[in-house]
Amino acid sequence: MKLPGSRLLWLLLAATTLGAALSVAAVQWCRIHGWTDPDQHIHMCYSDFSLLFSQRGLAEGLFPFVDDVPADQVMEYPVLLVMVAGVLALLVPGEGITDERILAFYDLNHFAVILCWLGVVLATAYSTAGHRRQDALMVALAPGIILSLSINWDMWAVFLGALALLLWGRSHPVWAGVLIGLGAAMKLYPLFFLGAILVLCLRSGRLRSFAATTIAAVLTWLAVNLPFMLLQFEQWSTFYRFSSERDVSFSSVWLFFSWLPLDGAGFSLLSNGLFLLCCLGVAYLGWAAPTRPRMAQLCFLIVASFLLLGKVYSPQFVMWLIPLLVLARPKVRGYLVWQAAEVYHWVSVWMMSAKITSGGEFAGGTELIDWAYHIGILAHMATLIYLMVQVVREILDPEKDIVRSQPRDRDRAAARAAATDDDARSSHQRTSAPRHPDPDGTVLGETDPLAGVTRGRPDAFGLPGLGRTTSLKLRW
Repeated sequence: MKLPGSRLLWLLLAATTLGAALSVAAVQWCRIHGWTDPDQHIHMCYSDFSLLFSQRGLAEGLFPFVDDVPADQVMEYPVLLVMVAGVLALLVPGEGITDERILAFYDLNHFAVILCWLGVVLATAYSTAGHRRQDALMVALAPGIILSLSINWDMWAVFLGALALLLWGRSHPVWAGVLIGLGAAMKLYPLFFLGAILVLCLRSGRLRSFAATTIAAVLTWLAVNLPFMLLQFEQWSTFYRFSSERDVSFSSVWLFFSWLPLDGAGFSLLSNGLFLLCCLGVAYLGWAAPTRPRMAQLCFLIVASFLLLGKVYSPQFVMWLIPLLVLARPKVRGYLVWQAAEVYHWVSVWMMSAKITSGGEFAGGTELIDWAYHIGILAHMATLIYLMVQVVREILDPEKDIVRSQPRDRDRAAARAAATDDDARSSHQRTSAPRHPDPDGTVLGETDPLAGVTRGRPDAFGLPGLGRTTSLKLRW
């Protein structure tokens, strides 16, 4: 694995440091004055770190999922996220709920997610084509990350997911599975990467690699979760019950359909059913496209579909997509338009929250805030759908994909060097099947920096309709 040059590496470090400083500046009002309603919403510096420290027993020294806590203080999050919160709470000096301890807990968590952010930037640089390492700057200076970094612990899951993709791309399917399992124990969305892996492994005849990754992910998830399932099942299961039963909320598309005679569980069934249909559509695209799609393209489409159809879209969820988009479609103009829409949505969310938490008194209770909020939801959805459509177009016409198309000569040399390196480290996983060229003469998969064990493999499975001929050879 060739690392970025020292000059670019220092540039990425400097850019992430600048982004981190801006993220601290964005919440400075709350760091000075505290996190109280409605002021924290008016000044757009709300954080779950400070709220949950004082309301989930962390300040009293109770460790989540280990100690018994009242039902209204159970943390409604997956195990690994809860462990991070519990361990960092133990590092806060003093006792009880004080402003100083709340600030210390917040600062510890903010610093930790900044380190995760730096890891995501470097993982993105290592995961893309050699001539596109600088694309990671879009992650280092992403407005969506700067503004929402310290709302919740999402960046931990983004970091684990980014490492999982990097390890998959370096032909380490088992270790990729371990990171996916850890990521799913933090936030569920890295689990969706297994869908993209299944599509590519089935198409390339590497089902054993999918099986290895999936088994590793499941065993890792169980290793993290099983002790707490046995020790505190009610606390452990709260997240899953809450996710299923919670009402539609926070910028979900389903807010526009609240007139339907459905409760939280009903909307979950509808949302999950439509998401499953989207996943089937992505799978068909992956098996029927003329050229094998890139890993990042499929991951982006799956995660974006989940966010569009979910019952909630919290402002920090944009962080899930930023590294995936940079790997899938690193075109600056589309990226900036999308980020502008997300920033507008971010502002509208906090203005709406300020109106609600002030009892309707903020800004005189004007209806303009409600309209701005709904426009923010539509802007977020419209720009994301636009990006998804563009990714689909580039899958169907790889010449429009700048990761594949330029500069060809250097890409081919770098790809073959990476393939040789992968062969040397993973020869026991490979077969002697001949390489199958794309129509333009390149080796299939070599223009996907995250192809991993599927690099250079001929297609074994394909469906008709989008330029492929039917091929139903299932290879283990």
